[in-house]
Amino acid sequence: MDTYRRKTPEEILAAIQKQGRGRLHILIGAASGTGKTYHMLLEGRSLSEQGVHVVIGSMTASDRVETSQLMNGLDRVPGIIWSRGGTETEDLDVEAILCCRPEWVMVDELAHRNRPDAPARTRLEEVERLLEHGISVVTTVNVYELEGVQHTASQLTGIKAAEVLPGHVLEMADEVRLVDVTPEKLLSRVEQHKLRVDQHSSVVKEGNLSVLRELALRLVAEGVGESLIKLREEQGYTGPSRTGERILVSVQYHFNGSIYIRRGQQIARRLNGDLRIVTFVDPDRKRTKEEEAFRKAMIQLADKIGAKFEELPLRSRRMLPDQLVDYALRNGVTRIVMGHSKQSFLQELRQGSVVKEVLRKIRHVDLFLVADRADHDGERILPTKSLNTAGSSSLVEIRERHNNSIRGHFKVYIGAAPGVGKTYTMLREGNELLHSGLDVRIGLLETHGRQETEAQTGQLPFIERKRIAYRGTELTEMDTEAILREAPDVVLVDELAHTNVPGSRLRKRYEDVLEILEAGITVISTMNVQHLESLNDTVEHITGVKVRETVPDSILHLADEVQIVDVAPRALRKRMREGKIYALEKVDQALQHFFKEANLIALRELALRELADDVDERLEAWERNHSLRGPWRREEVIHVCVDAHEEAARLIRRGFRIAHRLKAVWYVNHVQVTDRDTSLHKEYEHRLEQLKLMTERLGGVFRIVQADDRSEVPELLIQLANQDKATQIIAGQSRHRYRLMGSSRRRGVAHHLVRNARHIDLLIVAKDM
Repeated sequence: MDTYRRKTPEEILAAIQKQGRGRLHILIGAASGTGKTYHMLLEGRSLSEQGVHVVIGSMTASDRVETSQLMNGLDRVPGIIWSRGGTETEDLDVEAILCCRPEWVMVDELAHRNRPDAPARTRLEEVERLLEHGISVVTTVNVYELEGVQHTASQLTGIKAAEVLPGHVLEMADEVRLVDVTPEKLLSRVEQHKLRVDQHSSVVKEGNLSVLRELALRLVAEGVGESLIKLREEQGYTGPSRTGERILVSVQYHFNGSIYIRRGQQIARRLNGDLRIVTFVDPDRKRTKEEEAFRKAMIQLADKIGAKFEELPLRSRRMLPDQLVDYALRNGVTRIVMGHSKQSFLQELRQGSVVKEVLRKIRHVDLFLVADRADHDGERILPTKSLNTAGSSSLVEIRERHNNSIRGHFKVYIGAAPGVGKTYTMLREGNELLHSGLDVRIGLLETHGRQETEAQTGQLPFIERKRIAYRGTELTEMDTEAILREAPDVVLVDELAHTNVPGSRLRKRYEDVLEILEAGITVISTMNVQHLESLNDTVEHITGVKVRETVPDSILHLADEVQIVDVAPRALRKRMREGKIYALEKVDQALQHFFKEANLIALRELALRELADDVDERLEAWERNHSLRGPWRREEVIHVCVDAHEEAARLIRRGFRIAHRLKAVWYVNHVQVTDRDTSLHKEYEHRLEQLKLMTERLGGVFRIVQADDRSEVPELLIQLANQDKATQIIAGQSRHRYRLMGSSRRRGVAHHLVRNARHIDLLIVAKDM
């Protein structure tokens, strides 16, 4: 329907300005050697095969056979060769390209300074000229060559760019795509002399490559997030998209304000979220000297930590909850951070409670209440270290166990959606390994009839599938026993999240993969981000689709390499329309549902952020000092409170994600009321068993405690938290509308925790309506 929507004046003006202007595609990589040039040529060849006139304007010399093969048959406009410090370099011949008038031109290395006597100082200026003449450009950039990233990259790695591109470059682009490669893969290319890189260069140090890779992932994710916000605004959506965290700290000009800001900063950094600070003030009331001092300190703190600080007029105290909730919804906030109420029960009755009013009004936004622990137990400072008494494993321990065993190498290609090219890329790597002399077999392949994917199998041999008889029908599945018996060096296993057919020895394909790895066989596999267990609810919120097949997050953490295959949503939708993903009869339905542009943008951002966090976790686990999120220097113990309703699974997943980011011990507590009829039902018992299995699969501890009456539930939960010295309690919003008056039974557990657990941080997770 967007096609028929009337354009705004701004959109009309932008369309007029773009008429006749070429398109700009930018491929970003962590460093040289990630494959940007290869993917640029791949895009150019694809356009050429569609009848588009494509020329090569400048190309970095490459010894790779694949890259050279892609150049065959493409027109090239020779550049202007000159010498810089004894090294031969090439400038674009812009005049020759303009005479040639191609539709697209491939320009390698956008961050390039031209010869001293050139008409244009930089390659960027020449690209802008080509765009103005209606010629489209696809080009490449290293992330540390961008103005907004260069300083951080230099501080963390010591790497400095010879030429820095201005910050507006990515804003100019019609499409920005990440070309991702793991440090292990890049270092392997260097060792095999497939890259012309000095092996002593700081760029090819594994820790530095990981930092640059994370910077690239986060940069592209931020750009994708901004485009999603813009699209949601155009479509009239309010509230958070749930692809990333946006933390809002609500403060007053009081000594606690700085404490809340610091806590908000810690949460935002560990959860990789944006941070905003807001205060509502009476414009007619003059501030005291003390308030003025607190205001100045908070503004300075916000500036220091890079948070946006806003001071807004307060219409009246009773309107504060409405104004705060309205601000949160308008700005896509996912979590409001504020202090626990310090009012007594009688004061709340007379004056009302801002906290409880906010909780009553918000939907889709979590509420985090910061405890004042100074008088309770002081601040506990410990080194950053994962605590494993709850049964979860740190990445350090996983890697140590991996290195001390004969376990095979495990690599996973992850994507935002079907059709991005995960299987194609897996097969391409399999062929590379085969040609290097390794015994590589295809254990399981799902091409879904995609011709490009089928063609990429090349000379790779298949291990025949096992045939399983089930209810009079013959089904096929991966033959794990045959793989173990034949013991190749490498086996390719598609669709890691797949549930095996009935009659299989193991229920899930990832369980087969674990057995193969234990036998010392390397596995390369594929999956989509929506299949991660802890993201199940987020994906359903984004797409409206409940994903049934999931993989525990621990499987992804176990992988030695995780690499994203990134594709822009519009390019993916184009593939869909061309029938390259699903059969043509399914295309229209897919484009109107799961493959809607907003869904694809959101899933792409989710995948980029998830992998960036994974890279950061690995950096921190290796005890590197350049974790972008900084160390978490508090011992955290998290309690998740659940009942037996549908929301319980979502709370457990949320608890896991928070505990994993904070490196915390975490427990899931359920209070079983003995006078409740449902406790006798098999359905209730089955539900509890499922919640227990989920908790344990994610690395937590599930506990059931008994109560004689419902009224005892909140107090028992607080007693458990005190017993374990919990620093954070996670609970869900009441299923009933919040009431400040009335019987205690109508108030729900969250109400009691707000009143009686003020010495503990409390996260009340919004009900996903």
